[in-house]
Amino acid sequence: MNSELYSICIHYASGLNDTQTMLDQTKKPKRQGWKQNPEAVQENILNAALEEFSQRGFASGSINVIADKTATSKRMIYYYFGDKEGLYRKVIDKAYQDMREGEAKLNLDVSDPVAAMRKLIKFTFEHHAEQQDFIRLVMIENIHRAKHLASKEKFAEINALAIARVNEIYNAGVTQQVFRTGLSPAQIHWQISAMCFFNVSNKATFSAAFGDDLFSHDGQQQLCRSIQNTVLAFLEYDPEQSETRGLSDKTNS
Repeated sequence: MNSELYSICIHYASGLNDTQTMLDQTKKPKRQGWKQNPEAVQENILNAALEEFSQRGFASGSINVIADKTATSKRMIYYYFGDKEGLYRKVIDKAYQDMREGEAKLNLDVSDPVAAMRKLIKFTFEHHAEQQDFIRLVMIENIHRAKHLASKEKFAEINALAIARVNEIYNAGVTQQVFRTGLSPAQIHWQISAMCFFNVSNKATFSAAFGDDLFSHDGQQQLCRSIQNTVLAFLEYDPEQSETRGLSDKTNS
């Protein structure tokens, strides 16, 4: 090999070594970061898994795809979550937990129960519109009749806050005689959830049938106000109902 060719080979090899060194240096902090922050690893995996399962369902969702999206390995996923079903269950719990935590952060002033109810409805409407993977995941799990819930007791505990917030607002409204009596917080929550959920779950077919005007920015704002007004009309205090109840109580006594 002549000296000129030798020099070219050495220069090329040196360039490869420099490139590899740069790649190693780029990768190394990431690996160290993962090891030093296992909570961040799990959070990253759960976010990727939510996207995968909401798009493809439990059966077709791929652990390989999730691993690729998180720059981790199947072995690491199984280490944290046990198996595919364990990961799926955790995704469901976290999706609901995130929503409940968002509700808990709302500054709801129950001294004005009408305003507090409007604010809660607006949060629910916007959460569902923004977190469409959550809606799809719920739809999928309902197809499976909620069989993947790790613990229905734990699931109920996670979601108890939703009923507690509605109940707090409702009781304040009844006390101030702006809401009628005789309703359960679960019934009120159902009303709110049903309309906000439908807005996302049936968007594709509704748009195909009736156009997409309601899903424009202005259309969504109008829908949110409409849902607020509908729920508040359902809750509205009825003086005649109160008078009838009072007469009934006197008759029974």
